Amino acid sequence: MAGTASVAQEAQKAEKLPVREGEERWTAEELEAVRTRLAAEVEELAAEISAALTQAAEGTDLGEGAGDDQADAGAKTYEREHELALTNNSRDLLQQNERAIARIETGTYGVCEECGKAIGKARLQAFPRATLCVTCKQREERR
Repeated sequence: MAGTASVAQEAQKAEKLPVREGEERWTAEELEAVRTRLAAEVEELAAEISAALTQAAEGTDLGEGAGDDQADAGAKTYEREHELALTNNSRDLLQQNERAIARIETGTYGVCEECGKAIGKARLQAFPRATLCVTCKQREERR
């Protein structure tokens, strides 16, 4: 019976999420699909970050670069900085995904953080990390 209660709770949680005018309410299955997608991305991003950190740690030999000319040293520095930028981007995406999952759990998923209106079910299904409705996102990008 505990499973039935959990399914009912998930259905209630999904139905309470805001939707834009003309959109159908969320179903428990749709919400679970978004949550599963976010969780899978969290796992992938965590693995990417871990691999990048391991690779960076292995590439910090003191003898590395001995005898390199300036071009080689510059290329290696650029490559290292590029890898760090990618790792930082992955960290940001990881945090956004974790935050989206937390918003699902608290029932605030789908609420625009700027204006408080519904983000839109279709937008969230396409971009599940969205925290702003289209109007607020456009306004933010113009700034």
